[in-house]
Amino acid sequence: MTQIFRIDEPSQEHLEDFYRDGYVAIPEAFTEEALTALTNETLNMEGAREYLRTLDKEGGKPSNPTTYFVRPWNNRGPWADRLIDAPLVTALLESTIGPNYHFCHSALNIAPRGAGRLSFHQDHHHWRHSNPINLAERDKWYIQILYYPNGFTRGDRSLSVIPGSHRVPPTEDVTPERLLAGEFDTVAGRELAAKHLELPPGSMVYLNARMFHGVEPKPLDSPQPFRLFLIDIFKEAGPPHRHTQEIPAEWIERAGPSRKKLFSREAYTQDCWTR
Repeated sequence: MTQIFRIDEPSQEHLEDFYRDGYVAIPEAFTEEALTALTNETLNMEGAREYLRTLDKEGGKPSNPTTYFVRPWNNRGPWADRLIDAPLVTALLESTIGPNYHFCHSALNIAPRGAGRLSFHQDHHHWRHSNPINLAERDKWYIQILYYPNGFTRGDRSLSVIPGSHRVPPTEDVTPERLLAGEFDTVAGRELAAKHLELPPGSMVYLNARMFHGVEPKPLDSPQPFRLFLIDIFKEAGPPHRHTQEIPAEWIERAGPSRKKLFSREAYTQDCWTR
């Protein structure tokens, strides 16, 4: 079977980057064949195909730019399905979380020209928001794996990060503004500053969900009509949260023992989340 990633395990440098900064970017992670197949497979899904057809009718510059967003992303083709437990993914997760983790949820996003900015935030589900917070879960691992089949240049729907911000406890008084003003540098053990990334097609980012990150807008004059973005989220064993996707029956039916372990978690209820 054709290899999906160019490497099967992270280097020591990858892991050092991750622990120090809260993320590691792996440029051109996919093999050429896998990248082409995954991109074609994803863009030819029924919903995505219709969305792109609409963009074409508007000349790639919609008057009301709305992203195409699917969560949970259950309708995965065979190449996207392989991402769930590809050797590199498994090696990264076991090197950071350890053996006790499960597949949480996934999403697919296509952002057209004119799509707006996503401000700095973190996606740890025990941060500050209106949803219930389980303090016993706050220090557990939440990992996001971000895939960029058509990459991005700086300022064109690109990923921005605040390296080291994952070291700041996710309490009510922590805001991106205060982080960037230097108020939490001592807690982080470093100067916290925004970094604006640029990655070629086929790149991936392995990210601690407690690290603050954001997304730049997609300019109306971007040379690319859309940005394709895929994400899988894994979490340390524990109760599921409100976005934990229900695993389709066909996934379970064809899963081997290791996959069944990834997919084995109780259904979300507010009681299981807050207990």
